[in-house]
Amino acid sequence: MAKSDIEIAQEATMLPIEEVAKKAGIDWATCEPYGHYKAKVDIHSCKDAPMKAKLILVTAINPTPAGEGKTTTSVGLHDALCKSGRSSMLCLREPSLGPVFGIKGGAAGGGYSQVVPMEDINLHFTGDFHAIGAANNLLAAMLDNHIKQGNELDIDPKKIIWRRCVDMNDRQLRNVVDGLGGPGDGVTREDGFDITVASEVMAVFCLATDLADLKERLARMVVAYSRSGKAVTAGDLNAQGAMTALLKDAIKPNLVQTLENNPAFVHGGPFANIAHGCNSVQATVTAMKMADYVVTEAGFGADLGAEKFLDIKCRYAGLKPSCVVIVATVRALKHNGGVAKADLNEENLAALEAGLPNLLQHVSNIQDVYGLPAVVAINAFPTDTPAELELVQAKCKELGVNAVLAEHWAKGGEGALALAEEVVRVCDEPNDFKFCYDADASIEDKLDAIATKIYHADGVDYTPQALKQLAQLNDLGFDKLPICVAKTQYSFTDDQAKLGAPKGFRITVRNLKISAGAGFIVALTGEIMTMPGLPKVPAAEKIDVTPDGKIVGLF
Repeated sequence: MAKSDIEIAQEATMLPIEEVAKKAGIDWATCEPYGHYKAKVDIHSCKDAPMKAKLILVTAINPTPAGEGKTTTSVGLHDALCKSGRSSMLCLREPSLGPVFGIKGGAAGGGYSQVVPMEDINLHFTGDFHAIGAANNLLAAMLDNHIKQGNELDIDPKKIIWRRCVDMNDRQLRNVVDGLGGPGDGVTREDGFDITVASEVMAVFCLATDLADLKERLARMVVAYSRSGKAVTAGDLNAQGAMTALLKDAIKPNLVQTLENNPAFVHGGPFANIAHGCNSVQATVTAMKMADYVVTEAGFGADLGAEKFLDIKCRYAGLKPSCVVIVATVRALKHNGGVAKADLNEENLAALEAGLPNLLQHVSNIQDVYGLPAVVAINAFPTDTPAELELVQAKCKELGVNAVLAEHWAKGGEGALALAEEVVRVCDEPNDFKFCYDADASIEDKLDAIATKIYHADGVDYTPQALKQLAQLNDLGFDKLPICVAKTQYSFTDDQAKLGAPKGFRITVRNLKISAGAGFIVALTGEIMTMPGLPKVPAAEKIDVTPDGKIVGLF
């Protein structure tokens, strides 16, 4: 019987984190250990050093129940680069407790391509998410207290847009009424919770370049509107200083290691379907000063995570990727071609060909919209047949892209050596990186560019509420900011049931809200929610602890 991910991780021999720091070229004096195998890194000592690395973005086709393995591929590629004698650094997001206990399970890679200590990374880790949640909820408390204590800013309680958060899938908290009780218990109003990874504090945390920038961004966050229509910010409530104090340690990147004892930063974790889906700018930029190659991932499919990585994170941080790796599996492509999960182990060339347009559209977007070279990583499964693999490789070659078979899940870095060599070759080629849209364009034109160029929709429709919000954002001068589209991860459309590469559809924007601190406008589409719920059988039911303190059942 094959070993589970947690069994493989628990059998690994980890190096003391001080030795991992030494391998990465990090001065141990700048590190703050969290036990034997984790450390925070104070990056001030390298703040003025130049970025030298070639940046490799790992993304994927639209996710399916069959699995794609984007994080696993990121880890395997990093280990392969190190195994081939190259200087490499890995930058990943921190997992959210919501999916860990919900449907997805762990998020530290899989098989023999994982970051460890896996249990710590998937659970409380170094407390970053708790700090972010505390900062978010401190602001909520100060906002409601301001109204209770006389409301000097004349905040309209019906126009409060700041929500509380908790790092858990809890649909019961999506919409609540709080402030119940007597006069001393606050002002009664409708409220709600988001999952912590959807909080704007998380986005600000991941885009901030240092503590000063973090505090400035926090101060700019819009929390409500006055009765006269004026935007009320966290700075108006004088909350930014205390919030920064809660985040001063969390903002330092977390250093861990792979199963092959290679260094990795795991820091920050916004979802890509409801936020911008990238690890922190501080971790990525620091890694690019330390290594010759930096491997990083963006959440969900390339239509979400990669689009936001390129149009938001790269725009703000001044980053230019050298290569984009698009992860796909034969099984997932057959699912896109209409095959049920139970039948994915059977060879089905017709279904595979029907599902391939999903991959090919992502490849075309990376090459033609963003001007970046792409490599397809076929995350191998034992059930893949030679005919199926040959079909994927042949179709990719028609677009001038090499599809490389990678066996890192079973073999670690050794199984991704061919992928690493192709990535290095592509990184050496010049590219003409460009954004999908001009930030100075109108909000409508930016949304239209994303919808038509990336999703291949016919256009964008707006609900009456969204049109009112659009006019308000224009009036308040927020129209020059990038766009962060909240959309289902399962489809290019805003309908999760439409797989493959659909045509003849439109995107409906039902809500537009400002994230002035993060520096983007969030456009909510379809039925996307900022507070997920648990499935019928949560992953939490399988997680347990033995009498000697060993965690079991975690993926």
